[in-house]
Amino acid sequence: MPFTVATWNVNSVRKRLDHVARFAAATTIDVLCLQETKVINDLFPCDAFTGMGFSYQAIAGMKGYNGVAILSRRPLSDVRVERWLDKDDCRHIHARVETGTGPVEVHSLYVPAGGDDPDPEANPKFAYKLAFLDALAPFLAERALGGLPVVLTGDLNVAPLETDVWSHERLKRVITHTPIERDRLKAMMAGDGAGWTDALRRFVPPDEKVFTWWSYRA
Repeated sequence: MPFTVATWNVNSVRKRLDHVARFAAATTIDVLCLQETKVINDLFPCDAFTGMGFSYQAIAGMKGYNGVAILSRRPLSDVRVERWLDKDDCRHIHARVETGTGPVEVHSLYVPAGGDDPDPEANPKFAYKLAFLDALAPFLAERALGGLPVVLTGDLNVAPLETDVWSHERLKRVITHTPIERDRLKAMMAGDGAGWTDALRRFVPPDEKVFTWWSYRA
């Protein structure tokens, strides 16, 4: 494959730096997208990633929470950090990657988890998650229709299919698998006419168990 991308909710990049280093050494991926880096930009281990071969870096971090990054062996440009719902909570960064056969826009995204109570009126965290998804959908549709191939990676905190969970019936009222979240994700994938393809579900044999989200294929 001429261009490869991996994504990882690393849950503290400094604590798991050795794990990432082993992964980088064992693969030839071009781009590594991280979520939940949990470190401010000034303390991000840039030199360590340069040593792993990821000389081009786009980061957006904060102390103790969230944080996203795009680490690349290929040049990056047009780096943007998106601010959602008037919060600077470092959940979304994207950049243009020069692949050698044309640029590709790569996104690293961390959708809010939503807390425990699946009632948005009683649970502000869940209400915020739904509002986040509502705001994100038209933006992603616009990017997908913008003329470049787009790859969206990250932790979307939604399990959309019945086969994604061990018991669909038991988990329908558990956040990440509620109907309202699944419907929003399906609407987002429809993309207002843009259309997205869940890359691993599309290309991995159906008998293999994979946990993945989705990306646009131009």
